[in-house]
Amino acid sequence: MQSVAVMEPRQLRWDTLAALRASSKGQLKYCPHWLEDEDILEGCISPLELSPYSGWVLDRVTGQSAQEMEPSGSSTPEKSTPVTKRSSLEITSAGKQGFSLPSSTAPSETKGNGDCSLLEMDQEFYRAVLPSKVTEVEGCVQMYEKIHRLKGKEGLRQRQEQQEQMVRAVYDLASEQLKRFDELKELKQHQELQYLQEVMEKSSKEAQGQQEKLKEEHRHRAKVLSLKLREAEQQRQCQEELEHQRKEEGQERLRRLYSIQEEVLQLNQQIDPNYKHKDLPKIDLSAYSNRGNQICGLVSGLIRTTSEKGFPTQADVANTERALQEMRGLISSMQQEIAAAEEEKRRKDEEEAKQKQEELLNKEQTNAQTPAPAQQAGGNQQKEGLPLKAHKSTMQWYQQLQDAAKQCVAAFSEISNCKGNKEVKKINTDLRKAATIPVGQISRTAGSQLREIFDRIDNLLSGKAVHTEGKSVSVTQHPQGLDFVYYKVAEKFVSQGEEEISSNCGSAFAIAVVASGIWERHPRVGDLFLAHLHKKCPYAVPFYPALKDGTPMEEYQKMLGYLILDSKVEEQDHFLKRMSGLIRLYGAIMQLQWPSGNKQGPHPHGLQHGWRWLAQILNMEPLTDVTATLLRAFLEVCGNALMKLYQDQFWKMMVFMRDEYCSRIEDITNSGQMGSVSRLRQFLEECLEQKEIPLPMGILQPCFWKS
Repeated sequence: MQSVAVMEPRQLRWDTLAALRASSKGQLKYCPHWLEDEDILEGCISPLELSPYSGWVLDRVTGQSAQEMEPSGSSTPEKSTPVTKRSSLEITSAGKQGFSLPSSTAPSETKGNGDCSLLEMDQEFYRAVLPSKVTEVEGCVQMYEKIHRLKGKEGLRQRQEQQEQMVRAVYDLASEQLKRFDELKELKQHQELQYLQEVMEKSSKEAQGQQEKLKEEHRHRAKVLSLKLREAEQQRQCQEELEHQRKEEGQERLRRLYSIQEEVLQLNQQIDPNYKHKDLPKIDLSAYSNRGNQICGLVSGLIRTTSEKGFPTQADVANTERALQEMRGLISSMQQEIAAAEEEKRRKDEEEAKQKQEELLNKEQTNAQTPAPAQQAGGNQQKEGLPLKAHKSTMQWYQQLQDAAKQCVAAFSEISNCKGNKEVKKINTDLRKAATIPVGQISRTAGSQLREIFDRIDNLLSGKAVHTEGKSVSVTQHPQGLDFVYYKVAEKFVSQGEEEISSNCGSAFAIAVVASGIWERHPRVGDLFLAHLHKKCPYAVPFYPALKDGTPMEEYQKMLGYLILDSKVEEQDHFLKRMSGLIRLYGAIMQLQWPSGNKQGPHPHGLQHGWRWLAQILNMEPLTDVTATLLRAFLEVCGNALMKLYQDQFWKMMVFMRDEYCSRIEDITNSGQMGSVSRLRQFLEECLEQKEIPLPMGILQPCFWKS
């Protein structure tokens, strides 16, 4: 109990010291060696002064100490005196007699056991020694300072450990951050390296692309340069060829002039100004002789002039040809005059003979001697002077073509009569399709398409295999295959003119140019074409079939070109359209050649045949409605080409048709059937007024072959 009673005041003192420590006075420093300091000794001269608070503290401490001493009986009340009654000197001496704890015991106990060890030591110490209150206070103060110092060291040590832990944590964090920084730096370096590699690859690709582009441009420029050089070389060669061709043409024209001069001189020799005939005393040929001499002089002058200039031009050749035509016309006129005189003499002789035999001949016999046109369906009486039949040589040519067609039909009789043989029948079908389908596909769509069709027909006729409806067909499949294909191709060309051109006049030239090219490369097709054409349109010969005794009317109408269906004759308008289509095809073929480059040969059936046909049909008596229609169709297609070739002679023929031949047609035409001859006359008048024949409709321009 005593120890508990002692502990409570001491605990109170410790609390008081802690309060003092926390106060502003607690910041004061108590030094045990203050007597050694002179400044302090000097300060002791002045009387000591304590604060009122110090007295209160001492009273409180003294009171507590007295209470502790009374129960123990270690002291008497008489010996204890209040602190307030003591003098300042006693306090000072008491302070000087203070004690100190052994240095070896206090620190070791403090370090080993903490605050509890210090309290036990303090209790033991106060049991042994009962210091004065001042000494006790000072000891408490020193003890508090030591304890506080130990606590500070312990706190410092803990703070150092915490600081070291913090430093280690910061170091570890810094190390990790340094590693992350190194990794990030390494990543950035890899990324930069990859970026540089990509940039280098991209720049390398761009450089390579630029190099390829430059190479391509270089190749393109080299190609363009080579093309230009080739074009320049071709132009040079073309110029050389043109110059060579010009020289050849000039030489050819010069030879033509010489041949014309020779022919003119020969014709002039036929004119005898002193020609007399004992039976024809009235004939005087001096005018013909004078004109013939003038023509010879004109031709000789043209040749001399052109020889001085170099080679003659086409105009010079045209002038000499006109002179030759005039000389021929002069000879023809002279012969006609002689023939007219002879005819007049013969007529007079016949009249004299008739007068002598007038009693022996009756009127019917006299009428029988006068020829009457069997073809005329009506109209006025014919004018004299024109025959009803074509020239003998023309009829022979017509018969030869028909015989050739019959021989061709006989040559493929096995293919045509193949009813019992399926294999031959299949060959017949395949060859017929291969021959007719390409011809039926001809149109003015494009030049490339026309070339393709031409090549298919040409290859078939040349013995090469062609594809038709997915099959490979060749004329070598049968010994008679070539004759069969020749015949069918020619027949199909004529039927195209009969069907296609009759309804579409503009398609004549596309069909004609292919037919002309095939005709040029395969002449037999041309002969068969003419045979088919003459059979369907005898007016293309020209030939007007006569009605013979015993010939049925239906058969005769077929000979004239009419179609008979169920014993009914086709209408006249349809008949005229078909005949016009065939004549248009014939006229277009005469003026066209297949464009086969520089190696263009002569035309297989040129414009001279058109001129011959026109001259022969004008030398024959016309037929009602038919002749006018065919003449107009032929002139619309072929008139422009004939005008350029024959020039003045053509215009003379146009004047003859307008002034004389149209009148002959009108004389044999009823008043209700004047439409065709009126259209012909109007066409002739417009052409003669403009001195120009318009280009035919549907003619193939040079740009067509580029399509």
